[in-house]
Amino acid sequence: MTEFTLTEIATALSATLEGDGEIRVSGAAEPASAGKHHLALAMDPKYGDGLAQGAAQAAILWQGADWQALGLKAAIFVPRPRYAMSGLTTLMDPGPEIEPGIHPTAVVHRSAKIGDGAAIGPFVVIGRDVTIGAGARIASHVSVAEGSTIGRNALILQGVRVGARVHVGDNFIAQPGCVIGSDGFSFVTPEKSGVENVRKSLGDQGEAAQQSWTRIHSLGGVRIGNDVEIGANCAIDRGTIRDTSIGNGTKLDNLVHIGHNVQVGDDCLLCGQVGIAGSSRIGNRVVMAGQCGVNDNIFVGDDVIAGGATKIFTNAPAGRVLLGYPAVKMETHIEIQKSLRRLPRFMKSLKQDK
Repeated sequence: MTEFTLTEIATALSATLEGDGEIRVSGAAEPASAGKHHLALAMDPKYGDGLAQGAAQAAILWQGADWQALGLKAAIFVPRPRYAMSGLTTLMDPGPEIEPGIHPTAVVHRSAKIGDGAAIGPFVVIGRDVTIGAGARIASHVSVAEGSTIGRNALILQGVRVGARVHVGDNFIAQPGCVIGSDGFSFVTPEKSGVENVRKSLGDQGEAAQQSWTRIHSLGGVRIGNDVEIGANCAIDRGTIRDTSIGNGTKLDNLVHIGHNVQVGDDCLLCGQVGIAGSSRIGNRVVMAGQCGVNDNIFVGDDVIAGGATKIFTNAPAGRVLLGYPAVKMETHIEIQKSLRRLPRFMKSLKQDK
């Protein structure tokens, strides 16, 4: 178990330390459940009362707190508590246990290139002409298919499937069970289908013949930038001809689906169960809350923020804040909902007027 002095923690967080900096802690905890060797996290006054219920000697506190009156031997003060959590958890997280070198049960093609310091876990399969960057760590039961490249310092966790022609940058994180480089969902019929007619007519299927679907294969790949994280059980499809792409610094939550040919920009946040249909383009710094959906072949501009379950069917201009189904400006959606709630009362008064 790794221990840290308060001085080491304060230095790592660029924070202010008061009291005994030599106190050692082995983990962090909520104030009421903190033990003697925990650093209590009481970054807001509403958590202050919990310190008396726990046994922590030290805590991260809100600015201006009287740490001595709270019964502590030391305290760390940070200007932005949530940002401090990033640094603290990075410091204290030991990461997964993956032994250095290549595990005896791993299957590595003779043409594959494995970088210095890489760690390949049990039952991993590395295919033909794959390149694994220096310092990469690959946990058990991962497969990396032919012609793919994984950058330096990657962390690929249990059960990840990387398909053919996938190119990933440095500092990549893939959570368990995600699939990168599956075939795109693209099918066509010999003659125009009812779906094509509906898209054109917005309602009329026309005289479409009964016919079966024929697959359009995915000849492209997936290209992922640096510092990208892909959540558990995500699915990212290869492009049909050109690559599906995800920009630098973008983070995908669990169960996100990126369709074929989609382009996602830099520093985006796509939360759980977001789905982006084929050939759409997502700008930089776009944030989509859980269960947002994006129609195919549209553009979402830079800095768009979409609230939970928003469905975007048409191009969204840069900087727009969206909500609803279909997506509208958030303030417009709120007014629509207010009007809907008033509708029964309005209808009742209308009947009375008659």
